[in-house]
Amino acid sequence: MDIYMGMYYNTIIGWAVYYLVASFQSELPWVSCHNRWNTPDCRPVTSLFPNVTASSPAREFFEREVLEQYKADSLNRMGPIKPALALCVFSVFVLVYFSLWKGVRSTGKAVWITALAPYVVLIILLVRGVSLPGAANGIRYYLTPEWHKLYNSKVWIDAAAQIFFSLGPGFGTLLALSSYNKFNNNCYRDALLTSTINCLTSFLAGFVIFSVLGYMAHVQHKSIEQVGLEGPGLVFIVYPEAIATMSGSVFWSIIFFLMLITLGLDSTFGGLEAMITALCDEYPRTLGRHREIFVAFLLLGIYICALPTTTYVSFLNSFL
Repeated sequence: MDIYMGMYYNTIIGWAVYYLVASFQSELPWVSCHNRWNTPDCRPVTSLFPNVTASSPAREFFEREVLEQYKADSLNRMGPIKPALALCVFSVFVLVYFSLWKGVRSTGKAVWITALAPYVVLIILLVRGVSLPGAANGIRYYLTPEWHKLYNSKVWIDAAAQIFFSLGPGFGTLLALSSYNKFNNNCYRDALLTSTINCLTSFLAGFVIFSVLGYMAHVQHKSIEQVGLEGPGLVFIVYPEAIATMSGSVFWSIIFFLMLITLGLDSTFGGLEAMITALCDEYPRTLGRHREIFVAFLLLGIYICALPTTTYVSFLNSFL
């Protein structure tokens, strides 16, 4: 499971790297409809109204420039590997390698950055988000309970999935990292502290997201239900759309995608470390003594297996 996650999860981080590099311009490339990848249906985000068939620059940038879905015919003809995406994903694997090659010594140092930096950016984005017009409506929508949805099993499934993916029970991550603790470490305290911080972080992130969704609903004259998307669409379409309409959009884009990259790296560290620690403990002479070489070959193999996710149509694109 950790290997499968490494194949596709690092590709999503690679998308964030692609956006980060694209953000270092005088104007963000998903602001206007005058780029080579835009279609006649493209309309600026401020010109999108309900019941009007049009496509935003941010959506077309993601689907036609980053993924280039139009160059392939679903899974029947996936097309070649996109070199720019493959290079972005490779850069992610390089960062992962130098964070894992020395074990907990290198991972522990990297986590100080990847775990703390997102909180700094979240607070900055929260301060900016709540100052936007319409943000109060988004936060009100976020905090208003809809009790009838408790009868919907999908809500409970989504809640369980959120907890399992954010805390990682069953993946071996917690077991692997806790194996480096001292024998008399207070694991009960750590378990309660980790779970509490995890839930509070998700709660804080909700304010950041819904303040911006309220702002986008205000700009586009839509309801929040019409603006919001689930999964990658929220991160790579809706939020970039909002950033594009803000003053200082380049700065906000850079720090937002830096936050995504650090969050993603923090997650992929744990999954891969669980597998690497288990194998090195099982074969201490063969693998444990040559951890640097073993990690290099392992990540190289995962990267090669991940290359199909950088084609013009991969299973990731089909999922979207």
